[in-house]
Amino acid sequence: MATAPRTRSEGRTRTEQAKQALEHNTKRIAKNTLLLYCRMLLTMAISLYTSRVVLNTLGVTDYGIYNVVGGMIALFYFIGGSMSTATQRFITFAMGREDEQYLRKVFSMSVQIHFALAILIVVLAETAGLWFMDRYMQIPHDRAEAALWVFQFSVLSCCTMLLCTPYNATIIAHERMQAFAYISVLEAILKLAIAFSLLAPGFDKLKLYALLMFSVQMLIRLVYGYYCRRNFKETRFKFQYDRKLAAEMTSFASWNLLGSLAYVAHTQGVNVLLNVFFGPAVNAARAVAVQVQGAVASFYGNVQTAINPQITKSYAQNDLPYMHSLTFKSSRFSFFIVLTLALPLFMEPEFILRLWLTTVPDHTVNFLRLVLITVMIDSLSNPMMISAQATGRIKVYQMAVGGLLLFILPASYVALKAGFPPEAMFVVHIVFSIAAQACRVILVARMTAIAKTDYCKNVLWPLLKVSIVAPIVPLACKTLATPDTIGMVMVCATCLLSSAFAIYRIGCDDKERSFAKQHILQFIRHEAK
Repeated sequence: MATAPRTRSEGRTRTEQAKQALEHNTKRIAKNTLLLYCRMLLTMAISLYTSRVVLNTLGVTDYGIYNVVGGMIALFYFIGGSMSTATQRFITFAMGREDEQYLRKVFSMSVQIHFALAILIVVLAETAGLWFMDRYMQIPHDRAEAALWVFQFSVLSCCTMLLCTPYNATIIAHERMQAFAYISVLEAILKLAIAFSLLAPGFDKLKLYALLMFSVQMLIRLVYGYYCRRNFKETRFKFQYDRKLAAEMTSFASWNLLGSLAYVAHTQGVNVLLNVFFGPAVNAARAVAVQVQGAVASFYGNVQTAINPQITKSYAQNDLPYMHSLTFKSSRFSFFIVLTLALPLFMEPEFILRLWLTTVPDHTVNFLRLVLITVMIDSLSNPMMISAQATGRIKVYQMAVGGLLLFILPASYVALKAGFPPEAMFVVHIVFSIAAQACRVILVARMTAIAKTDYCKNVLWPLLKVSIVAPIVPLACKTLATPDTIGMVMVCATCLLSSAFAIYRIGCDDKERSFAKQHILQFIRHEAK
């Protein structure tokens, strides 16, 4: 008779512990997200102003040269990018298993592998990269020497970023987002200082810019290394080689190689195509649009960066319901964030670009609208990708999704060769992004036991409703508003308010509305005091 009450008591204890753990994880995610947003708002403001100064100082041609040459080096980064994803997954998974010895081995192996990859990238860049730039890229003859400086410092910057990867992965796995906040702000301030230093006379500004940007990358690499060695025991590098672990990591990375190649192909590869067909001025227009895309993506990226480690850890602990819940919420709120920001940019791009830049390159407005559609689709991709990577079984996933995305580059080439304008490249990207997302949902549903009907109910249906309702009032306002500054500001403000209302009333469930209401009231009471 005494056993039953004790069993019920133990059951209640386990339930309470699970509830406390869930609350702790939720608070951690919320805190990390808030820290990342504070960091992002500051760094984005600095970065957008920095790009304005740099564009005006370098001029459209030199700005385009820097972006296309640096982008060409990023084509080689797919080699390291695949290993970066593997490092992130293995470190986070090791922490989920709470195996300190295994964690040390993972970090040690990742440092050794990334060092070898950096050497490989240097060899490829200095051979195939230089040959391609000399043979095919459109660089004005009088700027050829400066472009070579950009090339060499871009190679060094790429290798420096690669060597930072194990340290960045460790910080994310430990969910120390405060470190990212401080270091990112430092990096943004240094880049702003570089922009103002370009105003000094007596230097070739493009050469100076390339040199100083590399110097910032090197300094940030040292800061990350110093922070990790001070705070995480496993990052105190000690040479140790584990053949089995090396095989596991390289096997995982080898399949990620296809995904990394697809990414650089449909980002930097198409940038090189634009240079070959239209010259550096169009590269400058794409650079502006892509910078806005990156700023918008950083908003939902903060949510995903805070949630991603929990998705992997919950899978490592075999807590699939919690993993599914995080995947749905991350997908839904990432899309809502992008929609809220994209709507005013889509409605009034000319007005916003004029506020930001003194010189707006041709094609920028069209490019901007198209990349906003792309980033809305891409906001749904990361949670599914992290869920797939958590399983460690990514062969079929990368072959299907990476294979689809690889077609963006050749399809773009065919479109441009057929005489279509540069905007066609972005349309091709949108079509293949939609197909790739559908493929992700089908594959991840099999890999992690997510029901496709649950995904449609918890993600796609709320997104569709909000996407239909949110633009109604802004469209009416744009029709009635006067085409002056006051009218444009009213349209932008209406976009934000309409999106917030639609998300709150239609996109959130009862628990999420209650959570939001509770914290808004707490904030109001706190401010009233």
